[in-house]
Amino acid sequence: MTIQWFPGHMAKARRQIEEKLKLIDLAIELLDARIPLSSRNPMIDEMIKRKPRLVLLNKCDLADPAVTGEWTDYFAERGLRALSVDSLSGYNVNAILPLGQQILAEQIEKRRNKGLKPRAIRGLIIGIPNVGKSTLINRLAGRKIAETGDRPGVTKGQQWIKAGAGLELLDTPGVLWPKFEDQEVGVRLAITGAVKEEILSVVDIAFAAVQYLIRRYGTALGERYSLARVPAPEEAADRGTVVAIMEEIGRARGCLKSGGVVDLDKASSVILRDLRSGKLGKISLERPSDGGFA
Repeated sequence: MTIQWFPGHMAKARRQIEEKLKLIDLAIELLDARIPLSSRNPMIDEMIKRKPRLVLLNKCDLADPAVTGEWTDYFAERGLRALSVDSLSGYNVNAILPLGQQILAEQIEKRRNKGLKPRAIRGLIIGIPNVGKSTLINRLAGRKIAETGDRPGVTKGQQWIKAGAGLELLDTPGVLWPKFEDQEVGVRLAITGAVKEEILSVVDIAFAAVQYLIRRYGTALGERYSLARVPAPEEAADRGTVVAIMEEIGRARGCLKSGGVVDLDKASSVILRDLRSGKLGKISLERPSDGGFA
């Protein structure tokens, strides 16, 4: 399964980011806490160069907290401050400005020593589509400014937004790369909804999700769907076992065609909807210790 998606407005967004970089104090990189590496644009280091950076692990309410802690340590080991947040509920959002001020403490002190008046931090929010940028901006601003939507590619332009007295934000469209060199990265993005489902097979995506759940979160899978038997982790490698679980879920949820045949498309949609909404519990789809789908 080859996944490629690079709408024209994303290429334009990259140019806009590079043009505005000189106006920026702090790059705020927004990642999906469930897939921190897969939701990182590999061009970001090149685009933002050596600008100070704050990494936000968004949607942390849907991720396994223990694994999120591992990711926070992972970024710290690489010299990056990371903060777990949930832009929808507002969890930890108030910690963004103080942490940004800590990261920029040296620059702020230099301005003060030069006799310059204090000013708001100018931040650049950057991330892939559907990672929650617009929701975060609206939360920080305390009002609806940026357009939101539960689909990738909602933000189409860029705008400066005041987020209180101490922070000004530059919103940008989500930026993806032209091709996923690692196809498993594309699969993880598809499972979380960052890639448009119209260009993928919903059955293939749900299959990969169930396969991973069997390996890592079999108990949660069994409890959610009252499975007759939860397969052992090693059984995830057996295609027949994974399909049988999907069919069992489909029958239990009434996803049937005429003659009692399971409609795998509908069953797959149920599985992905439950996973994305948190009904399967707090699930992380990759971790530093094994690189993800291992």
